[in-house]
Amino acid sequence: MELEKIKNVGVIGAGTMGSQIAELFSRIGKYSVVMWDVKDELVKEGLKSIETRLNRFFVEKGRMTQDELREIMGRIVGTASIPETVKKADYVIEAVVESLDVKRDVFKKLDENAPPGVVLASNTSALNITEMAKVTQRPDRVAGMHFFNPVGVMRLVEVVRGTFTSQETMDLVYALSKKLGKEPVVCKDYSFGFLANRAYRGMRYEAVQMVWERVATPEDIDKALKLGYNLPVGPLELADAIGGWAIAASAEEDAMRELGPEKGKLHPLIRIMVRAGYTGRGGKGIYAFWNDVMSKW
Repeated sequence: MELEKIKNVGVIGAGTMGSQIAELFSRIGKYSVVMWDVKDELVKEGLKSIETRLNRFFVEKGRMTQDELREIMGRIVGTASIPETVKKADYVIEAVVESLDVKRDVFKKLDENAPPGVVLASNTSALNITEMAKVTQRPDRVAGMHFFNPVGVMRLVEVVRGTFTSQETMDLVYALSKKLGKEPVVCKDYSFGFLANRAYRGMRYEAVQMVWERVATPEDIDKALKLGYNLPVGPLELADAIGGWAIAASAEEDAMRELGPEKGKLHPLIRIMVRAGYTGRGGKGIYAFWNDVMSKW
């Protein structure tokens, strides 16, 4: 598939990342998008989140008219049927939960229903592309296309080459990333993590360890890192904001299960937090855990 021939895009997942990716393909790429999720109500929530985001960040700020908003939304439809999502797709990107088992199952279904030759990309932040490709009949057409949250703001896209990924596929994903206004970097499919998250993971882990040791509060640890290294946001508050603790726990457990305990390290504090429901969602993350729980230990 050549870049110029891509007209229709299938987005698998209507959650935080999937809905933002669908919006980007419609708003910047002018592509027709079909967005899937497991239930109709989740699809509707995803579509509503796109419209709300466009109103808040574009229409209300005078950067977009209501007619332009309607045009963008008109290019996006939703469905709870994978066959309907990909049957006419020229390109497919998956953005479901960070679980290798779930992604393998999704890729089997995508491979069975998408037209032959269509690239199947994954937005995974850390999981092994080769493991996903192995369950398909087109492993050379499977690659990573990792966007960062918030998708509309963050310029980086990691283009990940699996063991079987062809150069043609890599070139297509790279060129598509550029067309969407992003700055792609190419990296190998090396677990655990690719480029940015692998390096960032070490900093976040050490920040969590300092909370565990009660060296300082989460707020002061983030403040020190922001002021000392000119970071726009600290690693702890970032994980809180995006619900990152559950994602971190799931990805680390996958890494340990697939590669052995020496390749993954789930901090006990993260495990305790996630089990107690302090995942970062709904304002309950490490900041709240410090105030609600650790202050009483």
